[in-house]
Amino acid sequence: MTYCVAMAVEEGLVFLSDTRTNAGVDHISTSRKMAVFEEPGERVLVLLVAGNLAITQATLQVLTEPQEAGRATLWNTPTMVEAARVVGEAVREVHRRDAQALKTFNVEFNCSFILGGQIGGHPMRLFQIYAAGNFIETSSVNPYFQIGESKYGKPIIDRVLTPHTPLDEAAKCALISMDSTLRSNLSVGLPLDLLVYERDALRVTRYASLDQSNTYFQMIHSTWGERLRQVFGEIPDPLWTDEGDVPRHERTTLPSAPRAGHEGHASEPRPAQTLAQAQPHGASSTPRMLRDG
Repeated sequence: MTYCVAMAVEEGLVFLSDTRTNAGVDHISTSRKMAVFEEPGERVLVLLVAGNLAITQATLQVLTEPQEAGRATLWNTPTMVEAARVVGEAVREVHRRDAQALKTFNVEFNCSFILGGQIGGHPMRLFQIYAAGNFIETSSVNPYFQIGESKYGKPIIDRVLTPHTPLDEAAKCALISMDSTLRSNLSVGLPLDLLVYERDALRVTRYASLDQSNTYFQMIHSTWGERLRQVFGEIPDPLWTDEGDVPRHERTTLPSAPRAGHEGHASEPRPAQTLAQAQPHGASSTPRMLRDG
């Protein structure tokens, strides 16, 4: 499996991918999930891939091998939308060629892609492309895409990222999202490929391959865990309180099951303690049994 995330903010684009392709007990393998199509001063396109490795590699071969004259490629498309269509058509070409043979062996045609970048004077754009070749684009309410093992790294992005997030903070958010995924899923692993594209640069200016020796990523790993435990410890524990003089019929009750060996109706519900309700400013939230007489 894999985990890839890409973010679109006002200052630029962030792309991050792991390299693990297999995580068996005694067999771990890696392969890069990021491909860069760069013509400095004219275009920068970044493609992230996830899913069946043979299918994604076959798609990349279609995209990178020489094509007949006049055919649209990632090197000559005039807009990012056309580039997304080129990737979608490459996926469909691989499907037409291989899907039936894969089905014979009960192999699902499973692949997904993220394509982002900028061409000439056009705006930056970011797309997610599906196994059917169709695609969607980021928006102001959804400025990022994830493919692969996305669930572990999603909460931090949802809480932090907006289109106005500074570019370096977006990169930091992506790395924390990846660290959370690495912590919870062995099918995602180092090294990582991180590319940060600055708007209108039309060239790659920030790229890093991160492994266990990278001091910044190790700082992210240790600091994020420590701060989570710190904040968790600072949040008050649940406060349980007796219901005091509240009439029995108004109390929150829990039904009591019949005792073993007895038939018929359950016994009368017993009163239950409840979590203390939020108090007005200045009001005491101390449990009744602890209040001064």
